[in-house]
Amino acid sequence: MADEFDMKWEAFEAKCKNCNNCGLRAGCTNVVIYRGSRKAPLMIIGEAPGENEDIQGLPFVGRSGQLLQNLLGSYGFTNNDYHICNIAKCRPPQNRRPTPEEIHACKPLLAEQFLLVKPKVILLCGSTAYEGFFGTKPVMHDVRGVFIEKNGYYIMTTYHPAYALRNPANKMPIYEDMGKVRQKLTEIGAMPPLESVKD
Repeated sequence: MADEFDMKWEAFEAKCKNCNNCGLRAGCTNVVIYRGSRKAPLMIIGEAPGENEDIQGLPFVGRSGQLLQNLLGSYGFTNNDYHICNIAKCRPPQNRRPTPEEIHACKPLLAEQFLLVKPKVILLCGSTAYEGFFGTKPVMHDVRGVFIEKNGYYIMTTYHPAYALRNPANKMPIYEDMGKVRQKLTEIGAMPPLESVKD
């Protein structure tokens, strides 16, 4: 018999799959909800599904996802430690950025997702994720790598992995930011020290 959380999660997934709050659902193959753990100390939020994500129904499975996975692995994260999703759950045509209206339409679903996952740290990947979360356009070099504490959880913004693929010099800042995230999760008792994971 499903417990209360399972029932809430199933209802949430059904709500996502049946959503028609914007025009994106009609043009995509899958509603891309998450990958990783349904309850996790780290929630990673990207922009929107691309072609590979739309086909597989999972976020961050293309080249950007491979880079993100390598970064997570280098800091000892396992599938149980993170929950990966996007600001928009449906693929925009030609992989364009989701519009402010599309982001707004998806925001209640993201808020519900956050309440179910209950993360301790949120990592926003890229300016679109920041704008969707906070409602303002960021100056990335000002907001990147800095924690904001809000209602008992911590939010950090970093570059989107796709940005590092276009310009490899930007891979190091993302790597450094992931290290800060890992350290914060250890500081607040949400994950063990990295040294004990490696031993």
